[in-house]
Amino acid sequence: MKEQTWIRVVAGMLVVLALTTAAIVFATMGTQGDAQPTAVLKQGMSGTQVRTLQTKLNSLGFNCGKVDGIFGSKTTAAVKRYQSSKGLVADGIVGAKTAAALGISLSGSSSTNSSYNSSDVYLLAKCIHAEARGEPYTGQVAVGAVILNRVRSSKFPNTIAGVIYQPYAFTAVNDGQINLEPNQSAYNAARDCMNGWDPTNGCLYYYNPATATSAWIWSRPVLLKIGKHSFCK
Repeated sequence: MKEQTWIRVVAGMLVVLALTTAAIVFATMGTQGDAQPTAVLKQGMSGTQVRTLQTKLNSLGFNCGKVDGIFGSKTTAAVKRYQSSKGLVADGIVGAKTAAALGISLSGSSSTNSSYNSSDVYLLAKCIHAEARGEPYTGQVAVGAVILNRVRSSKFPNTIAGVIYQPYAFTAVNDGQINLEPNQSAYNAARDCMNGWDPTNGCLYYYNPATATSAWIWSRPVLLKIGKHSFCK
């Protein structure tokens, strides 16, 4: 009698184990399969990525009104106009193709990219403020993008602090302006470039032609100009 009871207990445990394993496999298939939906931005959403989208649309001449981080009807209309101009499906939804055309990232959530912490945001905003305050907003984002491009390049230190404080890399560090408190525009620019907006398309250098004295920097081919700054690789 005891032997039969023990067999029933073992059989019950095996059934529970089998059901648990099946549930884990099913959940894994649901989250890791190729059919996992692609991230999109669409009407009704809000956050930093939406603000990045709005800023980019406005800078390209597709006016969506106030940059408030809220994906409303004006933003939808602006996205549709942009999509039509590029031969994309004009549905007002920013998916992978529209994001790629705009040069923005849809990875992660609507908050700042999780690979950066609050200290990174603060330091990057300080450098942007010190180097580019008074510049057009796109130019502020571009300065931040150059810093992040350097972090990703094997030619430079692999941290934001390492890049910014590399000897003689930035005038604002040499003259102490890096110690100024950043304004909201600098914070916004830091978050936008951290979320993938790079108006420079990969540039590693920038300079002000009116003040630059390095013969070497003048030898670099200029790819674009934003405000007072020339950007190059």
